[in-house]
Amino acid sequence: MRSIPAATALAALIGSMALAAPSYADVDRPIALRAAGDTVVDGAHVFLADSYNGQIVVTDAAGRTVATLTGLPQVGDLELSPDGSTLYAAVTGADKIVAFDAAHLKQTAEYPTGAGTAPSRLAYADGRIWFGYGDQWDSGLGVVDLTGEAPKVTLDLAGDHDFASPPRLYADPANPGTLLALDAGISSGPIIVYDVSSGTPAIRVSADKGGFYQDAALTPDGQNVVVAGPGNRALTEYRLSDLTEVRTYPVKDQPETVSIAPDGTVAATVLDTDDMGDTYVFTGGPGKPSVRNISHEWMPSGGAHAMSWSADGSRLYVQTGYGDSMDLHRVDEPRKYITTLTVNGPAKATRAKSLKVTGKLTSGLALPAGTPLKVTRTDMESPKGKSLGTKHLGGGGSFSFTDTPPAGGKVRYTVTYGGDAAHTSAKAADSVDVSRAKVKLSVSNNGKVYSYGKDVRFTAHLGKTYKNRTVEIWADPYGSDKPKKRVKTGKVNSHGDLSVTLDMKRDTKVTAKFAGDSRYKPASVSSTAGARVSVSTSVSGHYKARSTWGHRYYFFHKTKDPLITTKMAYYFGRSQRLELEVYYKGHWYAGNSAYFRLGSNGVSKVRINGDHGQDVGWRFRVRSSYVNNSSGDYVNSTTHGAWKYFTFTR
Repeated sequence: MRSIPAATALAALIGSMALAAPSYADVDRPIALRAAGDTVVDGAHVFLADSYNGQIVVTDAAGRTVATLTGLPQVGDLELSPDGSTLYAAVTGADKIVAFDAAHLKQTAEYPTGAGTAPSRLAYADGRIWFGYGDQWDSGLGVVDLTGEAPKVTLDLAGDHDFASPPRLYADPANPGTLLALDAGISSGPIIVYDVSSGTPAIRVSADKGGFYQDAALTPDGQNVVVAGPGNRALTEYRLSDLTEVRTYPVKDQPETVSIAPDGTVAATVLDTDDMGDTYVFTGGPGKPSVRNISHEWMPSGGAHAMSWSADGSRLYVQTGYGDSMDLHRVDEPRKYITTLTVNGPAKATRAKSLKVTGKLTSGLALPAGTPLKVTRTDMESPKGKSLGTKHLGGGGSFSFTDTPPAGGKVRYTVTYGGDAAHTSAKAADSVDVSRAKVKLSVSNNGKVYSYGKDVRFTAHLGKTYKNRTVEIWADPYGSDKPKKRVKTGKVNSHGDLSVTLDMKRDTKVTAKFAGDSRYKPASVSSTAGARVSVSTSVSGHYKARSTWGHRYYFFHKTKDPLITTKMAYYFGRSQRLELEVYYKGHWYAGNSAYFRLGSNGVSKVRINGDHGQDVGWRFRVRSSYVNNSSGDYVNSTTHGAWKYFTFTR
């Protein structure tokens, strides 16, 4: 994992200042990688190698993907030229090294290294691209010399050492003529420092430091190296001149990657088997605790993930995840200690009564008592938030304060720590359910039944509230074809009433709603009023009609069938019930009854047929009715039509 060396980084920063991005909060962005690989960063781009898909994913400084460089089977190491203008990629599966214009993302050259060489590791030093190639004990050190008129590839330059795997290579313009190689594939593999000033490597110094090195990074002056590995908790700095140990950096688990910023800040990731945090940043050497100790959801092990500083050292990029769930995690303030803020209020509280809020502000570098915290209360009276002033941190990072909430409902207390030169800012909040009084709300006419089409006045009555005096009235006529509808919204009058008049053609549920205010709960109450149907019954086929026996009778010859016509308010699928009764010795007795479907015009015609000779002299009556549910629907209240009387003569 590499970035532009210090001097070049400064030049790149000056050259790109007009394009400087604004400050961002730490963020994770999905990236289309299948396998975590090498990462390099210039002033404008982050380059991410994906050996599985044979591509390089390019993002901007914010982590948004801007391009994908494809056709690079098993792409391995990436390397930037010292001036940052050219990106080199080791294309292991095609036995070549490919060069790209780093600004325009176009391929500019390729350098075949020979069939079966499989170059995988790169370093740029003194106008030459040094590369580690091969597999296991068939590995070696090669070079693409760009100093002559034509590029020249030379293999087998390892000198007196036989590499057990392709060497991991590192170089820095601040220390010209020097190439560092790690024999990382075996426990006895040494760290080797080559003198490459002549173009032909000569071993300057070599030392066995335990092998199985995961990664390394040169210090900004190019004089020292920090090596990740071998084994557990080994992040060690060595002097290149004699490979003497300079210092170790304390980490909790096996280090996986390491990257050093232009100002010397060391960042490393670890395997994190104990879930203690996997990204460390050391700003003041090993004597001070790590600034960062970030625990990601999952990070691939075995040196497969990648990390790099931005060219100016202001940000840190870390690949996380695995398979199809890779993210690029960008740390915007990597040199500050992360602060963690918690806020805890009671689950419930009584309005206008004192409550207590507690919390804690913690960091890897403890904050002193008296550290200021800003507190804001957000409630129904202050929806944009009301400052409760500055509170101060107590001992051990704890704090507490009391408040008397004037409003009920959900009351949110937000605590903010502004951060300082050594600490990130932090914000946290907790909500308290503060009590509100119950309001009295009613709607008139519940259970009443009205004639079809009658205009009925419904009145909602609202009792005592604090500020809100507005009520909504909703009407929900029975039947799926008539949706619920808000029919009135307004403030109640001085008596607490709000009324609306409805045309009652169906049974209707009328609901009054009060949204509540800062001292009274929301409320909803309903009443249901019924509406009869319109129904009329007529008789035809008679030869005369006159009033007799206390009613108007229709007279039929025994040879004529009465025709009973019913007209009723129509609803889809509705039937009317026709009842027939006969009079005998002072009482009416039920005869036949049946349901008959209404036509779409609401009309039903029924003929009473039969041998009416035997009916001569008897008195009959008939009526039509709508019976809720039994007539085929439920949208109206049961309604009986008027009786119609008739008799037969010879």
